[in-house]
Amino acid sequence: MNDTLFAAFALMLVFEGVLPFIAPTAWRDAFRRMIQFTDGQLRFIGLASMLSGMILLAIIQ
Repeated sequence: MNDTLFAAFALMLVFEGVLPFIAPTAWRDAFRRMIQFTDGQLRFIGLASMLSGMILLAIIQ
């Protein structure tokens, strides 16, 4: 279980680093736009992200 959790965390770091590595200007612009979102919009994005991840996990399990 610990190995799987560690691997998942490592993959998350890899995926999070791809866009800033490939297109730093686009990543910076997207981040600037995100900080202008309201709390409700950010919560919705977080919820959608969590639900998408849970659905993907359910599909591959």
